[in-house]
Amino acid sequence: MVKKRHDADRGIPEISFAAPAGTPAGMEVLSLADLRHRVPAQRLVVPQRPDFHHLITLTAGTLWHTVDFTAYALEPGSWLWVRPGQVQQWGNLTHADGTLILFRQDFLDPATAHGAHTEDPHAPILRRPLPDDAATLRLAADHLTTEFHALGHLPLEIHTAALRHLLAVLVLRLAHLTTPAGSPTQEPDAAYLRFRDAVERDFKRTRRVEDYAETLGYSARTLSRATLAAAGLGAKEFIDRRVVLEAKRLLAHSDQSAARIAARIGFSSATHFSKYFHHRTGQTPIAFRDTVRGHPTK
Repeated sequence: MVKKRHDADRGIPEISFAAPAGTPAGMEVLSLADLRHRVPAQRLVVPQRPDFHHLITLTAGTLWHTVDFTAYALEPGSWLWVRPGQVQQWGNLTHADGTLILFRQDFLDPATAHGAHTEDPHAPILRRPLPDDAATLRLAADHLTTEFHALGHLPLEIHTAALRHLLAVLVLRLAHLTTPAGSPTQEPDAAYLRFRDAVERDFKRTRRVEDYAETLGYSARTLSRATLAAAGLGAKEFIDRRVVLEAKRLLAHSDQSAARIAARIGFSSATHFSKYFHHRTGQTPIAFRDTVRGHPTK
């Protein structure tokens, strides 16, 4: 299912996709029972940063799954989508039955990937579809599962093409026919969308709203109003949360020093970074690392 690699430049050990022997490269479908038997529980509960997509849905029971340090409760019919680069931690799988679909970004054709917003870092993680949509999604998942396990019934290239098409149906429906948990009732305006993308691109370079306003051609007040309307928080808080998220990802999933992490996300010193992080989380960087790895600082 996966293999670990270490990117020396990024300093983050990541989990990379490895196709099961004899199956099409790029995707896998397995039950949560298979996952329990294949991967020791102690490996699942530690922070992981996969470079491929996870789609999780339950048929019975409940499951808590943590994505970027927020815990989500899955119930039968709900779907959870973890994207490459996000940090995840599995909860207790003992009382959960369902399906796990893994796929690399390049397994889908570009048009499908664009239509399903697969590379959108702001896309909802937990989705609770309406009843009719839930049945349609379940049917799509069952069809994909059946085809994945029908290896050898068709030539491999035809089997792979069928899987690619069936996965496309699922992700397109999941992206557009469900009601994301806690989703806004209206589409955000252009100012917010441009600001959101700029922050994702430049948060390591600047944390000043004024810099984004100048780059985008808006006033700082306009950006703050747009961000408040779309995300429920001001522009400065939006930037700070993105910075803190990246700091948490690096702290949870690497052994780099606070000084090294500070430099990577644009702080002039470890002291400045530690004060910034503590002010916004209530913990020092190292205390957070110990807590998220299951070794609380005493």
